[in-house]
Amino acid sequence: MNTGAFNLVNAAWQAGVKVCFANPGTTEMPIVAALDRVSGMRVVLGLFEGVCTGAADGWARMTGWPAATLLHLGPGLANGLANLHNARRARTPVINWIGNHATRHLAFDAPLTSDIAALAGSVGWTRTVKSAEEMAEVSLEAVRTALGPPGGVASLIISSECQWDTCSEPLPITPPSILCKEISSSTLYEAAHLLRKGRGGILLGGSALTVRGLNAAARVATATACGVWIETFPSRQECGWCVPHFPVLPYFPEPAREALANTASLILAGAREPVSFFAYPDQPSRLAPESASLLTLADPDAGVDAAIALEALAQELNAPAVVALPRAVPAFTPSGQSIDADTLCRVMAAFTPENAIVVNEAATTGLTWNVMHASNAAPHTMLFLTGGAIGQGLPNALGAALARPDRRVIAFQADGSGLYTPQALWSMARESADITVIVCANRRYRILQTELKRAGIINPGPKAQSLTDLTQPVIDWTALAKGFGVPACRVCTDSELADSLMRSFAEPGPSLIEAVLV
Repeated sequence: MNTGAFNLVNAAWQAGVKVCFANPGTTEMPIVAALDRVSGMRVVLGLFEGVCTGAADGWARMTGWPAATLLHLGPGLANGLANLHNARRARTPVINWIGNHATRHLAFDAPLTSDIAALAGSVGWTRTVKSAEEMAEVSLEAVRTALGPPGGVASLIISSECQWDTCSEPLPITPPSILCKEISSSTLYEAAHLLRKGRGGILLGGSALTVRGLNAAARVATATACGVWIETFPSRQECGWCVPHFPVLPYFPEPAREALANTASLILAGAREPVSFFAYPDQPSRLAPESASLLTLADPDAGVDAAIALEALAQELNAPAVVALPRAVPAFTPSGQSIDADTLCRVMAAFTPENAIVVNEAATTGLTWNVMHASNAAPHTMLFLTGGAIGQGLPNALGAALARPDRRVIAFQADGSGLYTPQALWSMARESADITVIVCANRRYRILQTELKRAGIINPGPKAQSLTDLTQPVIDWTALAKGFGVPACRVCTDSELADSLMRSFAEPGPSLIEAVLV
């Protein structure tokens, strides 16, 4: 006879879940014991639940397969919700195992009792396990649900007795498969018709941002002279001089609407309809012109692969089979100058190793990299802050590095948002993950300073200024990193940055570079 906890973990492992990012408590002890019995399941300790959920997201983005988290009751889940929100927006397959009090104990309203289902339901599919006997079945169902379509976050709420009770041994499990739905011929015809009329545009997201999808989009653009944009914060994108480069739809609504102003039709290939991140007085929320026709070519929530759909569209349009790519990459030689956002990005473009993974949570500096410099770097994969909930970058980098130990990971990190989940540094050190953390230390919430100006507050008062300033006291990132076991240095010039990057890339394990920006 097995315990329910063993059947939960073993079924997930048989279904292809190979790692659990865990921060357990008393109610999860049977699952902790079960993790020891399933030898193939890797376990990674996170000192904060937001590290666990963000790392699971990073793992899944790089493998296409779910990772599990182990969380302690409602408060533990609540600590991880921000990065589960980001995973939901990215459609990332993540499975949460959330312990709960024994059913008979709930009536006493013990201190950690809460409405776990309400919390979990805010980020995706949720199931409360009713007995140990059904544990294997619901474990497999969670994996299938996370893979989709539509896919995303799947949470199991598991009471203590469901974990410790004994149950029969389940039947062997066949790992689920990912099925793609074909694009309908009518949708394909309508997309081709709209683009042939002229003044068309395509917004790319999801699998449209693979090498395959980007090449297909370039073929379509060559055949129709349509505009092509990349959604502002996609889940994952292939970048560098080896793939077609398209402009990123601007973050702020005014330039975004200007970019789309002449568009008569907009084809959505793996992307949602573009809307402003926030509402502003006397401005519309939608970014495309009201007169523009919107057509969803590939809806990932319906299981349509955007890259395959774009290839079908290119064939429908008799587009050329190959599009030539420019190979000229601007040279950059460090000269000892102080570092600003542009200089930092130029150095990164010059020294980023081929096949690296860049986790971009560098906020305003990250927009400079994405818009102007990523296309000049060696071929690499970029992960983004999809849901806007900051604190994703360092955990995402941890998960990506453990998923792909053959590739160097660069955590391109804003200083303010990095302080939400610095505990990830400890897990990086513990796991000896090959991660180079670059902290963009402008020592302020620069995006909020920009928003103050946009709100017409040109001369903010002392309280408003204090809410965007990180200099009293200055945060010592090098000391913080060393305290977590990560070697660190501070750089103030482009030459120092270049030297530190080359040294970091040549050495195994994590390191942190605090780049002080002027």
